[in-house]
Amino acid sequence: MPPWTRSRRGSGQVREGAPEIAARHAAGVDLWRAGRAEEAVPLIEEALEGCLVGLGESDPATLTVAGNLGAICFSAGAWQRGLDLLAASVGDRTRTFGPSDPRTLTAVDALATAYRVVGRIDEAVELSERVAAARSETLGPSHPDTLTSRLGHALARAASGDVEPALALLAAALHDAERRYGPRHEHVIALRANLAGCLALLGRPAEATAELQRATADAAALLGRGHPETEALFADLAHAHDRSWFFSIGRMAEVNRDRG
Repeated sequence: MPPWTRSRRGSGQVREGAPEIAARHAAGVDLWRAGRAEEAVPLIEEALEGCLVGLGESDPATLTVAGNLGAICFSAGAWQRGLDLLAASVGDRTRTFGPSDPRTLTAVDALATAYRVVGRIDEAVELSERVAAARSETLGPSHPDTLTSRLGHALARAASGDVEPALALLAAALHDAERRYGPRHEHVIALRANLAGCLALLGRPAEATAELQRATADAAALLGRGHPETEALFADLAHAHDRSWFFSIGRMAEVNRDRG
C-alpha cells in the first residue's frame, strides 16, 4: 500500500466534489510556488485524501496530487518522506501508465532531482540519463521538458565529479535551446549559468565570467534586476574567480513540479 493511503482511509470521510479538490490542490501548489512549502503540505494532503476517497488510487488526478505531495514535502525539508513518496509515485505511474509515458517520466525526473540534492549521485545519474534520453527521442532535444532533463543529467554528472562531461552536456543543451528560443529564455539562462559554474570549477574564471555576464544581463531583461533569480546570478558573477563558491553545483536545484 502506498505510504499516503495509510492515514485516514476508512474514516467515513464525506466525498468532496472534484472542483473543491482541484481548488485545494491549486491553492497548495500556489503556496509552493511562492516558497511556502510547509504551508502547502496540509492542503495537498487533504486534496490527496479527497482524490483517494472519490477517485481511487490509480486515477490520473490522484497520481498527479500524490507526486506533488512528494515534491512539496521534499521542498519543505521532510526529505525522507519526500523521497519515499516520490519513489512510490514512480512505481504507481509505471504500473498505471507504463515506463515510457510522459507522466511516468515526470515522476522519474523529480526523483532523480531529489536524489541529486541529497547526495545519492549514482542513482541520480542513472535516472536523469534515462529521462533525458527518453524525452529527447519522443519530444525532441529542445522541448522544455527535455531541456530540463538534460540540465538535470548534466548537474548529476557534475555532482559526481565528472565536470568535463557535464560541461559538454550543458554546452550541447545550451546550443539547442538558444537556437530554438533565443538568449532571453528561462531555460537558456539556466543552462548558461550552470555552464559558467562548471567553467569556474574547472579553473576557467575568465570564461565563467563572460558566460555569467551574459546570463545576468539576459535575466535582468527577462525577469527584472530585483528578481531573486537575477540576484542569485549576480552573486555568482561576483564569485566567478572563487571555485569553492560552486562546489555545491548539482545539489541545490529544486524538485520539479508536476504539471499533471
